Amino acid sequence: MLIVAALGGNAVSLPGKEGNIADQYEATRAAIKPLADLLLAGHRLVLTHGNGPQIGQVMRRVEIAAQHHVYPLPLDTAVADTQAGMGYMISQCLMNELAGRESPRLVSTLVTTVRVEQDDPAFSSPNKPVGPFMSKEAADKHVRDDKWKIAEDKARGGWRRVVPSPLPREIVELPLLQSLVAANHVVVAAGGGGIPVARSADGTYKGIEAVIDKDRTTALLAAALDADLLAILTNVDQVQIDYGKPTARSLDRVSAGEMRQWLASGQFPAGSMGPKVEAAVDFLSHAQKRDAQVLITSCERVADALAGRTGTWVTRS
Repeated sequence: MLIVAALGGNAVSLPGKEGNIADQYEATRAAIKPLADLLLAGHRLVLTHGNGPQIGQVMRRVEIAAQHHVYPLPLDTAVADTQAGMGYMISQCLMNELAGRESPRLVSTLVTTVRVEQDDPAFSSPNKPVGPFMSKEAADKHVRDDKWKIAEDKARGGWRRVVPSPLPREIVELPLLQSLVAANHVVVAAGGGGIPVARSADGTYKGIEAVIDKDRTTALLAAALDADLLAILTNVDQVQIDYGKPTARSLDRVSAGEMRQWLASGQFPAGSMGPKVEAAVDFLSHAQKRDAQVLITSCERVADALAGRTGTWVTRS
């Protein structure tokens, strides 16, 4: 199969650790072992990844640097930096794992831009938190001096910058990705949902201060590549309805229609499983193969899921 797999940003940040580069390599080496299993089983693989913890660290550095009169990084450049750095780390760890199993292969990373619409409703209602928590005084200063949008997180006691999260419309480098996949290369692409760009009427591009949901971009990419399987790898083995309640139930095989109904009833919150389920439904509505499927499971159990022992499988009907 051609599998397009979305690796969560938290997969390369071990809980309870600082999350420095050494920690990220340790976590990544563990995360890619099941992915190497897929390649050795004969599947083709395209990887995407989140960058939530990493982009937060970049924005924290920007905050610190600003105090010492070092030029800031715009958000689109910060996404590009994390794409390249994390892609390098994931590619290297996967190549090393395959070499250690006497099956060496090249794994390439493509820094990927994703076109968004400048009139997307998200730009009028920014709601995606980025960067570190700050005091009320610091928040007011950013609103005044930098025209940032700030939201208070009452549960965690602080203020954070919020930015738009528009829908991905087009993967700009898609022809390059299609060529690499056709040549049977293993590719890491569209990290962090892709670098958001807008295209002008004259065909030129410009970066946009926004972040794109990585699962939605992965669904777009999987459909465009004619993938057999979209694998959304998260921190749970299966999706549940009535999560956290006595009536909680794990989902094994469900239809896209059932998922739409549960989404509409509020079963999958926007801050957790919601975007993943939306991505699953979106992929199946655009997938070219009639038997295309979505698998939502944990990274370490992906091989077990392919063998039918766990995971939530979403099909057209």
